[in-house]
Amino acid sequence: MITFVGAGPGAEDLITVRGQRLLQEADIIVYAGSLVNPGLLSMAGADCEIYNSAKMTLEEVMDVMTAGERAGKKVVRLHTGDPCLYGAIREQMDALEKADISYEVCPGVSSFCGAAAALGAEYTLPGVSQSVVITRMAGRTPVPERESIQSFAAHQATMVIFLSTGMLKELSAELISGGYEKETPAAIVYKATWPEEKVLRCTVGTLAETAAAENVTKTALIVVGRILEGEYDRSKLYDPSFTTEFRKGSDTAGQKTE
Repeated sequence: MITFVGAGPGAEDLITVRGQRLLQEADIIVYAGSLVNPGLLSMAGADCEIYNSAKMTLEEVMDVMTAGERAGKKVVRLHTGDPCLYGAIREQMDALEKADISYEVCPGVSSFCGAAAALGAEYTLPGVSQSVVITRMAGRTPVPERESIQSFAAHQATMVIFLSTGMLKELSAELISGGYEKETPAAIVYKATWPEEKVLRCTVGTLAETAAAENVTKTALIVVGRILEGEYDRSKLYDPSFTTEFRKGSDTAGQKTE
């Protein structure tokens, strides 16, 4: 069996209990280079073979994993955050299926969750935003035109933008052309949950200069939206006037919270 394991957003103790056990039991670990906290590799046994996939091609990764599985070894492919987001796992799964090799996925805590924790933010505030757009700027990996930053910005939902720290001037322009005001709150979260985490609060119009002032050029998430402001509606679920399956509401009206 080959297991894809989400390493979590950075902090060693934010890997899942299952993921930790799989690392401890692994005979071979192929990990995603500088994106994975190297401290997680200390969980591996003394005889575990460890490979850094940052220095490998897809074919080389597959050769290591398939050879290990066919030798009866437990193989872990360790990805950053949760493997389902920008993890390039579908091509690996397809190759394993073609080779008639079984695999499973152990989910992990995504860095966008770590960023929310660092910000003390709720992405889905009542009366502000009930949707989260997870996307990226087009780079060497293209983005379909229908999924452009500009088109998503028109919805005014919360946006979490991956893999775009090196294109912040262009990102600001796309967000503004899509409908965000320059003064819309934004944040840059560098290495969320790592010891070197930085939280930089700014606006859509000042993303680039804020990052430059702190020398942040990569490994950061951009969060955009009015959820970073102070005002929102109180949750209906816990409103005294709201009746649920478990309690009857009173006549007390819900109120706005600041």
